[in-house]
Amino acid sequence: MGAPLASWPWENLGTYKYLLCGPLVAKAVGGRAWERASPDHWCFLLLLFFLRTATYRLWGVFTNMLFLNRRRVIARDGVDFQQIDKEWHWDNFLILQLWLAAAALYAFPSLRHLPPWDARGAAVALLLHVAATEPLFYLLHRALHGGRLFADYHYLHHSSRILQPYSAGFATPLEILAISALMAVPVAAACAAGLGSAWLVFGYTLAFDFLRAMGHCNVEVIPGWLFQNVPAVRYLIATPTYHTIHHTDKDSNFCLFMPLFDLLGGTLNDKSWELQKRNSAGTDEIPGFVFLIHVVDVTASLHNSMMSRSFASLPYRGATPAALLHWPIAFAVMLAMWASSKTFVAYFYRLRGRLFQTWVVPRYGFQYFLPFAKDGINKQIEAAILRADKMGVKVVSLAALNKNEGLNGGGTLFVAKHPGLRVRIVHGNTLTAAVILREIPEGTAEVFLTGATSKLGRAIALYLCRKRVRVMMLTASEERFQKIQEEAPPEAQQYLVRVTKCQSAQHCKTWIAGKWLSPRQQLWAPAGTHFHQFVVPPILRFRRDCTYGELAAMRLPDDVQGLGVCEYTLGRGVVHACHAGGVVHFLEGYEGHEVGAIDVDRIDVVWEAAMRHGLRAA
Repeated sequence: MGAPLASWPWENLGTYKYLLCGPLVAKAVGGRAWERASPDHWCFLLLLFFLRTATYRLWGVFTNMLFLNRRRVIARDGVDFQQIDKEWHWDNFLILQLWLAAAALYAFPSLRHLPPWDARGAAVALLLHVAATEPLFYLLHRALHGGRLFADYHYLHHSSRILQPYSAGFATPLEILAISALMAVPVAAACAAGLGSAWLVFGYTLAFDFLRAMGHCNVEVIPGWLFQNVPAVRYLIATPTYHTIHHTDKDSNFCLFMPLFDLLGGTLNDKSWELQKRNSAGTDEIPGFVFLIHVVDVTASLHNSMMSRSFASLPYRGATPAALLHWPIAFAVMLAMWASSKTFVAYFYRLRGRLFQTWVVPRYGFQYFLPFAKDGINKQIEAAILRADKMGVKVVSLAALNKNEGLNGGGTLFVAKHPGLRVRIVHGNTLTAAVILREIPEGTAEVFLTGATSKLGRAIALYLCRKRVRVMMLTASEERFQKIQEEAPPEAQQYLVRVTKCQSAQHCKTWIAGKWLSPRQQLWAPAGTHFHQFVVPPILRFRRDCTYGELAAMRLPDDVQGLGVCEYTLGRGVVHACHAGGVVHFLEGYEGHEVGAIDVDRIDVVWEAAMRHGLRAA
């Protein structure tokens, strides 16, 4: 048996916990909500619940806007999958407090008939917050840091390594009950004196949530000049830096919102103002590696930590009902980015003590196929490369369509235009080819290859023919086929065979899709065929009697830190092979660029380097 009130009674319900709000929703719907006589207080109670949830979520969105806040981030590590999972049900406290409020409405009928506004009640609540809630919370918080109380209860809150707005509510039921009581004192006292109002209930509750979320947001939002010009203000408002110090020190900065009580209690950390000033000024840490991606489509754009870190921490599996509700917002953002935007930071992680960032070119997949958008996209990519070069980034790896042959020649356009680049431009396709080739079973005698004259198709064909594997290359271009065939050693050229129809592979059970295969084309594959693929988007899994491989990907080393975002449809800790190829290029310290055609002789070299650095096949 654990300590009493140390765990949530509904923790096994998962997302079904929201059904606990059902009776209150039914009460609101079945009440007098739609009558003209008087609005129903149960509807207002649910509205307050919604606004409180929105407060924490909006602070969460703000916190993860790295393109806006990265210079003022306090703890410079990312939030990893473990913390996201642990805080998944951060809003348990809101459900509990919703029921406590409902109980209060039943116990005190006068609360159902509060006037809209009474300024005297606001004054009383403010006075009691300073005179009662603040000092009592300070004493409670200090008590929670002692002996068994910390081990049984408060340790859970401190187990969050990187503070986020959601961390504010990550606590045990006992702590939430105590905080709820202290939170209720000012409002209850004003109501008992006959000075309560609806605006007081809403205003005080939302202000409480606003300051709690701000204090846990890991971004310094209070400007340093404010404390310099008006020193007294520093004792009236606890900044995010102030509370972060409490989570690292644990023996100082115990206050709720007012550091004055730490000053009176002798627990104010001497470094609080110095660190706050430094964090508010902001510094930009230079990444060693940048992976340059683009947005796939409007719905997939919602798969990011700004919109929902929980959603982004799972592989993308298409639109969810919640995502569809946000679709109009995502569409508006797409139009805004198309009109005016530049490359921005989406997320980051750390590996071997170095910072690795993912930047997003603000363009969507369909735009890469619009002839008039080509120059604009290349300008975006070029600007990002030049920015990285100026910053001192070592490697920029181009992802997906950003390295399209028809767009910029796999990056050769930028290297030719800027021969003095210090940053190394990498397409990562050498490792992508290695991953695909390692998936082909030993002893395979024949493969069917689509997209055969692309950069990857060429490399795969040349590698396999050297291994005496017959490669049926699907291509309509005799000229491009002959050019590739001439690159093969004379004794291996016979293993490269040009075909023009999928029917030619109706007896081959190893298909490598580098170009989209329609369901009708897939029908020519015999039962038991395995479809390897490097085409984006992946081909439809149409055949039940066949198997389908994932896009080429690799798992990052075990010592990666702060990674909490899944890369599109891939699993946790797994990245696309071109991303991993750039990582290997950086870790190995390779000189020069990796653009244009793939050097077939380097495929095994790069694979061995990846294994040496702890990357593994996904």
